[in-house]
Amino acid sequence: MLKLKIYLFIVFIALAFTLFGQNTTIKPKEKSDRETSLAHKVMLIPFEPRLYLSEIDHNINAESKLSAKEIKYKFRDGLSEQLYKAFKANKFNVVDLMDDTTKYKVDIEGIYQYLSFDYQKVPDQNNYQPPKKEKDQKKIEKGQLNVESNADARFMNAKVTNPKVVPLLFAKYKTDLFVFINQLEIKATQSVGPSQLGDGNGNRKIIVHYTVYTHNAKEINSGIAVEEFDATLNNPKKIIEKHFSKIAALIVQRTNKGLSVLK
Repeated sequence: MLKLKIYLFIVFIALAFTLFGQNTTIKPKEKSDRETSLAHKVMLIPFEPRLYLSEIDHNINAESKLSAKEIKYKFRDGLSEQLYKAFKANKFNVVDLMDDTTKYKVDIEGIYQYLSFDYQKVPDQNNYQPPKKEKDQKKIEKGQLNVESNADARFMNAKVTNPKVVPLLFAKYKTDLFVFINQLEIKATQSVGPSQLGDGNGNRKIIVHYTVYTHNAKEINSGIAVEEFDATLNNPKKIIEKHFSKIAALIVQRTNKGLSVLK
C-alpha cells in the first residue's frame, strides 16, 4: 500500500510539472510576424472616418444589415488589414495603427491633427514625379472673379503640417516608410473617378487616395489605386478579400518602385 501511495505521488508530481510547462510555454510568433533587421519598416496610417465616400452603402445595408457606421469601419479595418498582408508578403516590417486602436489612439489622433489635404493632379505612374502645388488660375469675367476649372484627374494628397511629426514617429517605432491612406471612395455603377469625364460603365469602382513618405518626408509615391468590381457584390468581406487585396498589392508594387529610384 505504501509503495502504491509513493508511486501515485510521483505520477502526480510528474503530471503537475507537465501541465505547468504547457501553460507557461510562450508560443513563438509565426515567421511572417518576425521583424527582419535589414527590411524597411512601414507604418500604415488609416483614412480619417470623415474621408469615406460611398455610393453603395444602402445596397450593402439591404443585404448585410450592417449600419452605415459598421460598413465604414469594416472597410477601414479591411483596407489596413490587406495592406498589412501585402507588405508582409513583400518582406517589409509593418506597424498597422489599426491593429490596436487603444494602443495607438494617441498617435492616430496626433497624426490627424497635423495633416492637411490638397487636391492635386494624379501623377503618371510610368514616370512618377511628386505632384506640385499649383497656382490658382484666376480671371475676371463681367466684374466677377472666376477660377478656371481643370479637367485633369485629381486625387487627395496628404501633407504633414508639423515637420516634427514624422521624425518623432520614426524615433518611436523605427518606421522609415509611412503609407497614408487619405480617402476611400466607392462609386456605384455608371459613376466615374475623381474629376474624370465620361459615362462610366456597368461595374462599381473602388478608389483609394494615398501618399507614401520616407522618414525624411520625401514623397516617393502617391496617387490613386483603382479597382472595379461587380455591381451585384454587396458582401463587405468578399469585397475586402477579393478587391481591397488587389489595391494593396498595387500600392506595395508602387512603393517598391519608389524605393528602387532612391538607391
